[in-house]
Amino acid sequence: MTTQTSQAAFAISLGDLQQAHERIRPHIVRTPLLESETLNRLLGGRILVKAECLQNAGAFKFRGACNRLLQLSTAQKQAGVVAFSSGNHALAISAVARKFGVPATIIMPADAPKAKIEGSRANGATVILYDRHKDDREAIGSEIAVRTSAVVVPPYDDPDVMAGQGTVGLEILEQAAALGVTLDAVIAASSGGGLVAGVATAVKSLSPATEVYAGEPAGFDELARSLVSGQPESNAPGVHSICDSLQVVRPGKLTFPINLHLLSGSLVVSDDEVRRAMKAAYQHLKLVVEPGGAVPLAALLAGKLDVAGKTVALVLSGGNVDTHVFIEALGR
Repeated sequence: MTTQTSQAAFAISLGDLQQAHERIRPHIVRTPLLESETLNRLLGGRILVKAECLQNAGAFKFRGACNRLLQLSTAQKQAGVVAFSSGNHALAISAVARKFGVPATIIMPADAPKAKIEGSRANGATVILYDRHKDDREAIGSEIAVRTSAVVVPPYDDPDVMAGQGTVGLEILEQAAALGVTLDAVIAASSGGGLVAGVATAVKSLSPATEVYAGEPAGFDELARSLVSGQPESNAPGVHSICDSLQVVRPGKLTFPINLHLLSGSLVVSDDEVRRAMKAAYQHLKLVVEPGGAVPLAALLAGKLDVAGKTVALVLSGGNVDTHVFIEALGR
């Protein structure tokens, strides 16, 4: 879904990603690029899995949070940060804030997984719960920021956050090169689009022939529809998905222009396909993957992309899943 938009107009560049990688390198886990012969035989290609579920705080979000908070001034660190999140950004911000001694207030939906709410509180953050169907999380965050002088750190529509997430793409390319392979495609899940925009910036800058796809849950496939129409589309109210971390209303303002220009499409999967992928990741890779993090693998297992004879990298972006949800997936 390419356009003629100038990359100069984009929020991030390859240079931003490279600088972010140098900045956060001492604080992050260089997660492995794993391979399962069983998955390769099952799918007919070579599947390389970037296990960001093994990242600090259990998800790729730690990278963006780290890149943003490392650039706070002394006064900003003292005032603290405020963030809104369905879970993984909350965990990441709270974990990085604890690491650097920064006060953090996190605004989370009341129906977020308990593991993510309790984890954020355990990291020392003040957690404020809201009704995702009635309340405006950004308005709540803005009021707190004005009252306390805290810095708002958005989950995706922030250049420093996006650049930090994009370091996943840099590492995938480095690790694939070390294996002596050229990637035909890379797939990363999308909610607001920060991760896949960052990954696409890295991949299309350094390996232009490699295709990049997003992955989304049915009902929250606003990016897939937006890539077709060429303009931001919204999800219908009242829809539900097991993928708690991939539920936004519209594509991000900063992320969408990048994704429209660089992505080859978005692959949409059902909740049952996601559960199957969670089970497969556990069986074949010994990984615990949350629903949203399993979407790229779900897309391949469901045949959403022909990978026969190709080498494809997947980002399993998070592993913060409530026990009962994981048990249900394993039992299917």
